[in-house]
Amino acid sequence: MRRHWMFTAPLLTCSLTLSARGEVTTGSLLRRMTDMAALARFPDPPYKTIQFSSYDRRSVAPYVDGWYANSDGFGGEPIPGFLAVLKEPDASGIGRYLMAEVNGPGAIVRTWTAAINGTVAVYLDGADQPVYDGDATEFMQRIYARFARQASALAAGAEDWFKQNMACYFPIPFAKSLRIEWTGNMNELHFYHIEARTYPAGTRVTAFSPQDVITYDTEIRSVHPVLASPDGSYAPSVECRQSDIDVEVGPGAREELLRIEEPGAVHLLTLKVEADDVRAALRQAILKGYFDGAPHPQIEAPVGDFFGSGPGVAPYDSLPMTVRPDGSMACRFVMPFAHSAVFAVDNRGTQTIRVTGSAEVAGPLEGGESPMHFHAKWRVDHDLLAGGGDMAFDLPYLMARGKGVLVGVAAMILNPSGIPTSGGNWWGEGDEKVWVDDDVFPSLFGTGSEDYYNYAWSWPHLFAHAYCAQPLDTGPDNRGFCANNRWHILDALPFEQNVAFFMELFHHTPTPGLTYARAAYFYAYPEVRDDFRPIQTADLMQGLELPRDWQPVAAGAARDAVFYQAEDTLVAGSDHAKVEEGEMWSAGRMVRWTPQREGEGIAFDLDVPEDGRYQMVATFVHSPAGGRVAPVVNGVVGEPAADLHTPHLTMLRNAFFDISGGPVELKAGRQRIALRALSGAGTEIGVDFLWLIRR
Repeated sequence: MRRHWMFTAPLLTCSLTLSARGEVTTGSLLRRMTDMAALARFPDPPYKTIQFSSYDRRSVAPYVDGWYANSDGFGGEPIPGFLAVLKEPDASGIGRYLMAEVNGPGAIVRTWTAAINGTVAVYLDGADQPVYDGDATEFMQRIYARFARQASALAAGAEDWFKQNMACYFPIPFAKSLRIEWTGNMNELHFYHIEARTYPAGTRVTAFSPQDVITYDTEIRSVHPVLASPDGSYAPSVECRQSDIDVEVGPGAREELLRIEEPGAVHLLTLKVEADDVRAALRQAILKGYFDGAPHPQIEAPVGDFFGSGPGVAPYDSLPMTVRPDGSMACRFVMPFAHSAVFAVDNRGTQTIRVTGSAEVAGPLEGGESPMHFHAKWRVDHDLLAGGGDMAFDLPYLMARGKGVLVGVAAMILNPSGIPTSGGNWWGEGDEKVWVDDDVFPSLFGTGSEDYYNYAWSWPHLFAHAYCAQPLDTGPDNRGFCANNRWHILDALPFEQNVAFFMELFHHTPTPGLTYARAAYFYAYPEVRDDFRPIQTADLMQGLELPRDWQPVAAGAARDAVFYQAEDTLVAGSDHAKVEEGEMWSAGRMVRWTPQREGEGIAFDLDVPEDGRYQMVATFVHSPAGGRVAPVVNGVVGEPAADLHTPHLTMLRNAFFDISGGPVELKAGRQRIALRALSGAGTEIGVDFLWLIRR
């Protein structure tokens, strides 16, 4: 089926009123947190987004020794990771340090920490008394809750309203200056990011007051549901017309999805790809968007990767993008155009696909300077040799000259490391480095890729928030396919001349064959010149399969481990267990057990190399059918029980067990290990491999 859509009747006039020009207040910043249309206009008043962080101060320039230094908050840095030392450490190691300082109007728009000791004092507009003086972690992650609690305005369940994983996005404007001091122990963990907008001198700003949590309670309660559940709560603030999309695209063909020949703006684009192999189709079908007759597309990305998830359908919900379990995907970035818009799909794969969905379209955006075009550009590097130290290097996400606003990035990675633990297989030790306009040193210089994406400690856990998500991590730990995204909405990055966004690729262990795909999302005027080339078919054919028959490697945090393949050690006659093949599993196979009742068991015989105490670990398959299981060694049930259920995906995860409260005493020779089902019929227990670590 092939269908073209074209608007010929006048589109409905956009009734959206952008936040009024003029004074910046806590309330105006709160309203901007969910105002997707505002991103399409260059900000008025203009601002620059900067970041203070605990980055390693030995990093001074790309071609000076220390650019990839990594002492950025662990403690004992050779150079304190602050602007200045205000008071040298006393006998107990406690000193006082300058974290952030801005002279002029601005606003704090994001804070983050993985862990930080000590206290923080925040001074606005040169006041003698701090607006906040207290626990540093609370300031970095739950500052709204602190002020609301003090004002007796904290609603039930509101503790984390503005916290997104390990970051907080509650805005704190200041009219004249900002100064943040930290008092703590430099020898203990002290990671931090503080992002702020800086406005030109003379910009009217009303400084934050703790009373603002009451003054702007209406805005707070309006914004919160949208941030908490974008797909269920967000709706375009204009009346739109819906155009349905239903197009079949053959191998090697290009078909239009939608054509509009009127001034207007797309406020919501929803697509779903159907194919025999949906995972391949989502990477090998390219979404292209052309605004106002552009000779090259402003949008060019694989359909799945455009929505910040891939490869395959990895469900998550954020404000700009949502991927639903049924495979439908929604984009809420507003896409304005002066006279035309064309969306097409270029199928570079070998199968026929069907693309269905809809576009919500309204008339031109109202008010102010002409809107910018929306861009979404994708690139990939295959067969990278990743490593640390002098093997680290900076990967470009976006380099552009012109005027615009960067509003988000996404990364889709294939990490083929055989090490089964984050300690060893972590790919993202490197920092974001973002130059804007006349920067000599980056405006944003971070402390690790995961910190930029609002998590920490190379977490394999899936999460999704309004401004960030990790929707995919096949595992174990950070091995396999990983997807991260972060959306710059409150902390958008305007540029008037140029922007250069790099992410350092710094892997724990030398790892050949890594694939690193990424997308950059930005608004820009037609004069912009970016560094993207058209996507080549070869770009899309690699990076979709894990190395076959991989073996777990005893290195990193798994050093000294002895591994046992489940299929090789399964005791013959174990009920309801069978061996299955697949590229995700080590040695290409795993044991799938379908217990029929709670308490049922299967057994594995392991050859223990020598007498000793051992940590017992199992690498299990997590899936929608996953059940609960625990090991039994010498008649003792291990703890904690492993819950192998995950709603939508199939992944590998490690389970570390204690037997009688700690490592288990084992004798050299054959040792039988049992698994006991803690859930019954209808569930599955997938076992990839077992391992023992001498303690």
